[in-house]
Amino acid sequence: MPVTDHIRDKLSRVSHKPGVYLMKDRFGTVIYVGKARDLRRRVSQYFHPSRGRGWDIKLNALVDAIHDFDIHQVRSDAEALLLEGKLIKEFKPRYNVSFRDDKNFLLIKTNLNDPIPRFTLTRLKIEDGARYFGPFPSGTAVRRTLNLVRQKFSLRGCRPLRPTAADYKHCLYAHLKVCTAPCIANVPLEQYKAQVSAACDFLDGESTGMISELETEMKKAAAAQEFERAAKLRDFISALRHTSRKTEKFERIPYSLPATIILSRDLEELVRVLDLPRPPARIEGFDISNISGTFAVASMVSFKEGRPDRASYRRFRMKSVEGQNDFACMAEAVRRRYTRLRREAKETSAPFESCSTSGLPDLILIDGGKGQLNAARAELEKLGLAAIPILGLAKEFEEIYRPGEKEPLRLSHDSGALKLLQRVRDESHRFANTYNAQLRLKKISESLLDEFPGIGEARKAALLKKFGSVHRLRLATAEQIAVVSGFGGKAAAELKAFLDARRETPGAS
Repeated sequence: MPVTDHIRDKLSRVSHKPGVYLMKDRFGTVIYVGKARDLRRRVSQYFHPSRGRGWDIKLNALVDAIHDFDIHQVRSDAEALLLEGKLIKEFKPRYNVSFRDDKNFLLIKTNLNDPIPRFTLTRLKIEDGARYFGPFPSGTAVRRTLNLVRQKFSLRGCRPLRPTAADYKHCLYAHLKVCTAPCIANVPLEQYKAQVSAACDFLDGESTGMISELETEMKKAAAAQEFERAAKLRDFISALRHTSRKTEKFERIPYSLPATIILSRDLEELVRVLDLPRPPARIEGFDISNISGTFAVASMVSFKEGRPDRASYRRFRMKSVEGQNDFACMAEAVRRRYTRLRREAKETSAPFESCSTSGLPDLILIDGGKGQLNAARAELEKLGLAAIPILGLAKEFEEIYRPGEKEPLRLSHDSGALKLLQRVRDESHRFANTYNAQLRLKKISESLLDEFPGIGEARKAALLKKFGSVHRLRLATAEQIAVVSGFGGKAAAELKAFLDARRETPGAS
């Protein structure tokens, strides 16, 4: 792809720190997620002139499709690995293979409400009252750490939920003096739970003292030429440092939308740059989709606290607009949306002007420039809703249009407020295009056979199964058609005559 001034400017501001980068196509869809120890160096490689001329066909296709990118800086390689896996699962980019399955990073789990608590490894975190530690990017490190925790705090590693004296007889942990054997009351249960609590504190990050102790032991072992023991202690120390390193907690990211990490921060920034009275709890976005005036549709998407509220999405097929008129389509969509809300508010006797009771949004976003914005604004004024903040976001330069303002507002492309608006705009665009495509596919699927009187779905399917396509069916004789289930000689002759007649008709498909 040609390197634009926008790309050059973004690259110049990327740091030499570890992090994750997201490559996006011209529609704003994330197509690849990667991690890097040096973001500046790694991301710059994608825009090197020779990058698109390699032997790897898949890489060439990726480079050609890149239109923009986002980065998120983290504090360590481990955080980068965790965030990369999370983002790939959220976005499912078409150029990523790793992490797209349901496999998650390992966690350590213990449930203090169990009769005799134990520590186990799991990949799934559920609301079951248990305590979870992690996730951990290194499976080897977390397994070594768990073994060390069991030895250090004398904890059980057996599988039974309620171990008994019968389990103790062949328990390796007890015979090696690793476990204090609460299953046979060797120690009071309260004492054992105190051991578990101390292990939980350790897994919460209180491991500095233990690392110092292990380092001292390692040095003593090395001085005594006990190199095998010293190497083992070295591996334990490395595993502890891997698993006890603090990592940032990342919020869930909406599926297949431009990336953000901290939603509350984006909402606060939106309040500041747009001078809103409060963070918008609900944002509704509108977009239009049509092809040369056909199948004109509109979409309305809803975001609640910065996240998609898909249950509230709506779509509209234009009723009053003829030809290609995006302004009129936008006006109709806005009018129908809020006229319906007015009617529903009257039925429930709720004050229509109140956003909290009538479901009105705190902010309306229109995909487009001044024309689309003014059309939507006029409809709101007719409905008495001019007080609701409304914006237009034009895609070419990501300019924000506001009522009464001559000049558009331009925010930095790294701005969280702009990314929030982009997510709403791009989601409304995706939703409108999906509906338009559904209508077009439905029309295309209505083949020439649908025009033949009384054919029915079963007989049409039988014909297509036999001949494969309408083109091959046209080449068949009446006798060949007659052998199809549901057709006799008369019906076959009528269908053959119908197809021949349509072939001769100008413009027939």
